[in-house]
Amino acid sequence: MSKDRQQPIFRVIFLNQGQVFEIYARQIFQSELWGFLEIEELVFGERSQMLVDPSEEKLKNQFEGVSRSFIPMHSVVRIDEVERVGQARISEAKAGSNVMSFPMPPGPGQN
Repeated sequence: MSKDRQQPIFRVIFLNQGQVFEIYARQIFQSELWGFLEIEELVFGERSQMLVDPSEEKLKNQFEGVSRSFIPMHSVVRIDEVERVGQARISEAKAGSNVMSFPMPPGPGQN
């Protein structure tokens, strides 16, 4: 990857209500809210063709007007720094799939 880029792009894959979300963002950091990852500046692919991906459109609509999103750390499957924005998507988490959330220890005050 080139080191002279202005701002990195991150691909974040996480589980939410039985679905696997794959989104792209420019800012990711640990939130002040315990156990959450903070994601800002969501990025969606450029429209250079007439084809519209319904999955990406659903994501765009779901995150429309959102300036910052808090994702529970135990829902995060993977974070990658990538060279360019790919296709944002939502897919069903299939039973028997190898995609699982990472087990987390109990939070403060929990035994």
